[in-house]
Amino acid sequence: MQDFGTYNFNADTPLERYKKSDMGFLMSIILLWGLGIFTLFFCSQNSGARYFDDSLYYVKRQLICSGVGFAGMLFCAFFNLRLLKKLVPVIVVVTFIMCILVFIPGISEEKNGARRWLKMPLNFTFQPSELVKFVIVLFLAKEFDHQASIENPEEKSVLKSVMGLLLFVGIVVFQKDFSTSVFIFCLGFLMFIVTGAKIRWILPASPLILGAGALFICLEPYRMQRIAGFFNKTDGTSSFNYQTIKAKQAICSGGLIGNGIGSELFRLNSIPEVQADYIFAGWTEAFGLLGVICYFVILGVFAWRGFRIASKCSNRFAAYASFGCVASIVAQSVANIAVVSGVLPSTGIPLPFFSLGGSSIIVTLTMCGFILNASRCDDGDGYLNSDIKKSQNINDYLSIELGDI
Repeated sequence: MQDFGTYNFNADTPLERYKKSDMGFLMSIILLWGLGIFTLFFCSQNSGARYFDDSLYYVKRQLICSGVGFAGMLFCAFFNLRLLKKLVPVIVVVTFIMCILVFIPGISEEKNGARRWLKMPLNFTFQPSELVKFVIVLFLAKEFDHQASIENPEEKSVLKSVMGLLLFVGIVVFQKDFSTSVFIFCLGFLMFIVTGAKIRWILPASPLILGAGALFICLEPYRMQRIAGFFNKTDGTSSFNYQTIKAKQAICSGGLIGNGIGSELFRLNSIPEVQADYIFAGWTEAFGLLGVICYFVILGVFAWRGFRIASKCSNRFAAYASFGCVASIVAQSVANIAVVSGVLPSTGIPLPFFSLGGSSIIVTLTMCGFILNASRCDDGDGYLNSDIKKSQNINDYLSIELGDI
């Protein structure tokens, strides 16, 4: 049983040592969320009116989930990081149990032959695989922090980190959520790299990893069809090409300044479920190239301020975890836009802040809260009992090797 000691649940920094949260990062969060709600408003009205007799049905649900997400953001922004680090094993176990519960009929919901969602009150659902994106970051950050504190190189090991990552990837794969499992694996792999894992240890495992990925693709016919559709983009009759082709038409029709809200493509509802993974096509069709530039400027500020927080953070756990959270949100954004643009095969990766999905917006905002907490982090402030010198930051941590394994 771990001894959690006597900790305050809030960050108990003395007033004279108090650091304000990064306002540039906070403003980028608010702007991305606001643009996401606005885009959902004009992209989902037809579907809401058609299926629920309420043109604002999806917006209302997203606002409710956003409220939960902002509560999670505030909680993580002010929660004592020293206690949070101690609670990581408990969070990991609870998340893994939630991933198992999706296989139990009655408490889970099945959609399109896949069980990924837990039933919640008021006809809401929650997707545990979205939470895994945050939890795996916390888990790896805690393990890397522990390994870096070990002075004897022979005692260092990445076995626990590797096994934990593969365990979560495996459970998500069996939920028939292959794209999310691949994303989680790539996110974990990135964190291994930036924290100094040996490339010569990782490379020999590459054939096994690629072989496993190919096997899981072949096991499901629809995955093979998606790959085939990606390489045969002229086949507009394929259901796996239809959304991408219509999305590209919407993007091209936007031109320089866009066609405005309620343009012909979306009044005809030509992109099925445009409010979900293909919502960026709606934004681009409405506001054109200028809208795309505006989005990427805000996302760039989000990435710049977020990675700056990680690079300036003076304790290792917070630095690693905040880096992973920023990387997760930015990588999801780029991957989603690549899919909508036809650069990558169709996946189920949502566009953070924009795509309809309660689980996504809740986890995304909660991650942002952790990053804001890290922006106020300072050695000796009661967050962590760290012996790292105050002058150190993640740029120093990157040279820390996790052992010659």
